[in-house]
Amino acid sequence: MNAELEYSVMQHHAAELRQAAAEQRRVREASKNRPSERRHRSVFARFLAS
Repeated sequence: MNAELEYSVMQHHAAELRQAAAEQRRVREASKNRPSERRHRSVFARFLAS
């Protein structure tokens, strides 16, 4: 593969990874700020699964 193209693909992949990491951080922060809401969802999920 052409080195410039390979570098471009690598940069794009790195940007996607950074975006995914940022999204995971936002999800983790949101779950820290609202732990009771998460707990209710899991109880509801258990109810639906049974």
